[in-house]
Amino acid sequence: MATVSGGSPSERFGFIEKHKEALGVKYLCSWLDVSRSGFYAWRRRPRSMRAINDADLLLNIKQVFNNNHQTYGSPRVFHALKREGITTSEKRVARLMRENGLRARALKTYSRPAKVKFFYKAIKNNRKNISKPDAINQQWSGDITYLKVGSRWYYLAVVLDLFSRRIIGWAFGQNKSTALTLKALQLAIKKRKPTQPLLFHTDRGAEYRAHVVQQFLVKHNITASMNRPGCCTDNAEVESFFHSLKADLIRGNVFATTDKLHSKLKGYMNYFYNRQRLHSSLGYKTPAEFELAVN
Repeated sequence: MATVSGGSPSERFGFIEKHKEALGVKYLCSWLDVSRSGFYAWRRRPRSMRAINDADLLLNIKQVFNNNHQTYGSPRVFHALKREGITTSEKRVARLMRENGLRARALKTYSRPAKVKFFYKAIKNNRKNISKPDAINQQWSGDITYLKVGSRWYYLAVVLDLFSRRIIGWAFGQNKSTALTLKALQLAIKKRKPTQPLLFHTDRGAEYRAHVVQQFLVKHNITASMNRPGCCTDNAEVESFFHSLKADLIRGNVFATTDKLHSKLKGYMNYFYNRQRLHSSLGYKTPAEFELAVN
């Protein structure tokens, strides 16, 4: 509101128009240091061409915002409009979204230091000294997160292709186990059918260090790689995905049954995240588009 008080008379009149029912014209005019007669004269004027264009643009912004489950901030909305052939500026989109209370769903994240730093050192970080992937099926990454259904916690394991950020395998269940991680890996291999050696990077969880998982990786010509002790940022891409998932889908929603959450997860990962959501790290392309452009 402090920004509005320092704005142009037209901006202040617009603010009064928007909030007059809740706060009253008299109070707002006094607070913003404008006259009531000036406000009513402003209301009687025909709308400027810019205001008309803003109103038309706002309709398009709202359509993009809602079609993407209210998960897009102004940069993604701007690039989505650009893809539709709508010419505008990112600053204008940001202004209209700010003025109309269109804020992307957000999630605060907290880093929890690892309790165990010195176990499972046999597997080193084989990723940190090699180049970034320049094609699919060169480097994958995996991790597990927790999701709540009713009063119980369930777990989601994912496998992500680090080249395109595409989710290529996932599994959802009530136990944080090697079976869950193997199920996600098996789906990734079934979908991708890698023909060359590749690297699979994870955190230092026991579910990935287990002998059965390591034997599975060796069998499929996959080199294991793990975070350095205490360095969760070594697996930043999957952490970023989990942040997006929880902000876009989980925050503010309650899932009464596992079937309902499983259905939402399936739609989010298989369609929205992989095929619709624009990724700033990919030049505002979807993972599916990014792979197509290279191939």
